[in-house]
Amino acid sequence: MTTTTLAVLVPLLPFLGAAAGLLLGRTAPGYVRPLAVLPSLTSLVLAVLVAVRQGGGQAINAATELTPTGSVPIELALHIDGFAALVAVLVGVVASCVQIYSTGYLRDDPRYPSYAALISLFTSAMLLVVYSGDLIVLLVGWEVMGICSYFLVGHYWETPEARAASIKAFLVTKLGDVPFLIGLFALATDAGSFRITTVLGTVASGGLHHPTLIALLLLAGVAGKSALFPLHTWLPDAMAGPTPVSALIHAATMVAAGIYFVARLLPVFQASSAAMVVLAVMAAVTMAGSALAALAQDDIKRVLAYSTIGQLGYMAGALAVGDRGAAVFHLLSHGAFKALLFLAAGVIIHASGTNSLAVMSRMTGLRSRAPDAYWTMTVALLALAAIPPFSGFFSKEAVLGAAEHVATGHTEHAPGSAGWIVLVAGLVTAVLTAAYATRLWLLAFHGRGVKAPDHGKEPRSMTVVLWVLAVPSLAFGLAYGRLPDWFDGRDLTPVLTTSVLGTGLALVGGIVTYGAWRHTTALAPRVPMGAVVAHPDAEPARVEAEAIASHAPMFGDVAYAPDPADPGRLLLGPLHRHAAVGFHLDAVYHVLFVRPVQAGAALVRFLDREVVDTYVRGAAALPRLLGAAVRRAQTGNVQTYVSALLAGTVVLVVAALLVATGA
Repeated sequence: MTTTTLAVLVPLLPFLGAAAGLLLGRTAPGYVRPLAVLPSLTSLVLAVLVAVRQGGGQAINAATELTPTGSVPIELALHIDGFAALVAVLVGVVASCVQIYSTGYLRDDPRYPSYAALISLFTSAMLLVVYSGDLIVLLVGWEVMGICSYFLVGHYWETPEARAASIKAFLVTKLGDVPFLIGLFALATDAGSFRITTVLGTVASGGLHHPTLIALLLLAGVAGKSALFPLHTWLPDAMAGPTPVSALIHAATMVAAGIYFVARLLPVFQASSAAMVVLAVMAAVTMAGSALAALAQDDIKRVLAYSTIGQLGYMAGALAVGDRGAAVFHLLSHGAFKALLFLAAGVIIHASGTNSLAVMSRMTGLRSRAPDAYWTMTVALLALAAIPPFSGFFSKEAVLGAAEHVATGHTEHAPGSAGWIVLVAGLVTAVLTAAYATRLWLLAFHGRGVKAPDHGKEPRSMTVVLWVLAVPSLAFGLAYGRLPDWFDGRDLTPVLTTSVLGTGLALVGGIVTYGAWRHTTALAPRVPMGAVVAHPDAEPARVEAEAIASHAPMFGDVAYAPDPADPGRLLLGPLHRHAAVGFHLDAVYHVLFVRPVQAGAALVRFLDREVVDTYVRGAAALPRLLGAAVRRAQTGNVQTYVSALLAGTVVLVVAALLVATGA
């Protein structure tokens, strides 16, 4: 079987699995789980074979024209270089782990068949984006992911939070997709083709007529899909969906699509220095702002969501300094440890019965309740904090090293200002990342107070997956010496200066956070044994339900976790309340977009009701009045009719005489 055939099957198999799962979900429910897991696993095996055959060498290209367009052709094309081969393997690994994990996590969910089918379709769409050699075909996968995310984030549609989050994710990403689509057409118009190789050839020959405009239009779509500032606000709210969905969206699909798109078309963006500086500013604000917000979140999944935004900022920063090798290296590393973090968080939530870190901080014994999650999440958090020798250290160091290289003027691939912006923001974010990673670990696993409730042992399908993902989280970074062939010959060896700075700042962030935690814990009041622990903002009915579910020995004795036990509050000080709500960006959008749209809708409703309907009612009123007048004349009295006939005859005779006399 040729490599091209294998590559076609990689996205096709999950698509067929999704179609079969939807068709057989009700008639043959026993086939749903095999149809969810086996196509993803098979696709992963084929993606590995494609990567082995590609070997980091010459890109694999194949194309067939879909339909004559009369102008710019649209082709079903493949373009598989080293980046595409490795990213496809990452997508296959994470998607397979999520499908296996979901068989246990959602084992009692009545809507599991549709959920599993949507996960498969989501995976197929991302693989199509990765392998596609034509921008229109890439756009198809891009938009299919968008609609799948709408349904998956809103999986628990009974809750208002899930409904609102799904709508928000769809609308915010569409806000970026409109200029993105315009940018694609403008790019194809200049290049004369949607084919990626042709576009890159046009850029190399200086054939782009409007590089800055095209790059900025494309960046709008990338910001929406990859949750970069200012279109990142949908991602934290997307936590309303099932935890495996969060792992898939945040690790290997959707949010990675925008970064991968820029990496594939990086010469288009490099053609405009202004666009590179804009991308650098977006990356800097994204990584630093999201790290501050993560330090103030109480929901464990929202902490990880803002963490994802921050790491996407690092990837965008690498692209802003013209180093797509560092960007994709961090994309691969992050995909493994972030998927692990979310899936481990799902186990912790199941074990504790809550998402709240404040509540977890008043529980003891979570480590023994979920030992697999404890150890694997520790590995993932060390990778996130970029502590050597975990994978995150090597990939984040590649980003910082690339930024330092540009800032000091050793390359002309990007403006020096972009290098300084990314370098400074990256070092600041290194401190904050270690701080919120340490805070999460301490609050989740080192609480003091009541004993954690026993919700039973997690299914093996959930815990085994954690250890599978722990391997690349620990060891993938050590492969940096073997990756240059896959990454355009980019040397990924850590640079001494940024390695020392980054690691030192990360250690400072962790140590300071630990000290703040010790201080706040010493001041916090003890929780009585047997009490039901709840967050101060929790609804009483929900607290009561959790108490019943956990079989609390002292039902009714509720101890509310006090806010001062949070080291994030001490570290951020007055900034905490602003960081907790994402620096009020949603409120700004409400003023800039929601209120004008609502005002416009109210105006249209007024015009429709008071103006248009008035004319419609008026047009109907005249015939109605005439009909009423005629109806009154129809009395049914023959004598009245004869009298009217005679009166009319007299009038006609008189009129005729007057005319004759006048003549």
